[in-house]
Amino acid sequence: MNDLLFSFRTSIMARDALALMDHLGWKKAHVFGHSMGAMISCKLAAMAPHRMSSLALLNVTGGGMECFPKVDAQMLSLAFRFLRARTPEQRALVDLETHYTKEYLDEEVGSCTRRAILYKEYVKGISSSGMQSNCGFEGQINACWTHKVTTKELDTIRAAGFLVSVIHGRHDIIAQVCHARWLAQRLLPAARMVDLHGAHLVSHERPEEVNNALMDLIKATKYAMAPQEWSSQPENTSETGALISARPVTLTIRTGEAGNAAVAAYNLLAKLQLSFLYVIGLIVMAFEHVRNIVRVTKPVRVVAIQSS
Repeated sequence: MNDLLFSFRTSIMARDALALMDHLGWKKAHVFGHSMGAMISCKLAAMAPHRMSSLALLNVTGGGMECFPKVDAQMLSLAFRFLRARTPEQRALVDLETHYTKEYLDEEVGSCTRRAILYKEYVKGISSSGMQSNCGFEGQINACWTHKVTTKELDTIRAAGFLVSVIHGRHDIIAQVCHARWLAQRLLPAARMVDLHGAHLVSHERPEEVNNALMDLIKATKYAMAPQEWSSQPENTSETGALISARPVTLTIRTGEAGNAAVAAYNLLAKLQLSFLYVIGLIVMAFEHVRNIVRVTKPVRVVAIQSS
């Protein structure tokens, strides 16, 4: 079981992608990854920067502690229902709320809501492919948890000369947008941040804007735009709420002593919350590890047969 979990690593999957490029005879490619696929794309770019034409990262985080979702009443409810989901119908309800914004799901499409349409599609898809196995889920969590892009790898990506686009749904509760902004900032001047109104599957909610961002990246690469020029493009807000910026958006609040104390207390609570989640995560992983060991080492009843 441990060997199987070890095979779920973003670095191993990046080598698989590189081997596929070799098999297809592709010397270079525009690489686009979503969620864990974006983590794999980061590893691939650091591993073989000379094979990248450009890099697009959609709803990405830096892995590890950044994999913890936004903690609020909605997320706790989703986590509880996810763990209890045993049927495609139950899993579909959880997935919809995880993948899309409520605004998007509640939009009317013809005589019904988009939620009703997607619910049927999700149930059909999950029923045909089957529920995700525990081994697959644990492997995916392990890959995200152990993923880390080092400073050296970031330097390699930044110095390689290809352009990077970090595209994210600002209402994503799985991969929080603050982590994507931080990654984009660390990849300057090669990176541009595209902040869209949407959730984890922002490419479904805002397909035209995501496609436009990708085409901008490909065209800039085609015309050999310099990284400094790519990242110095002026901010632009589209009619649908897309904020395109080279530098992650920051908000500065000037306060008095009382305000500063409140901000300090808030930051401390945020760190304590992450520490608490980290400890809980370790406990859960340890529990699962012990349970798997017990399964393997479960005693077997042996019956002695006496020969006559």
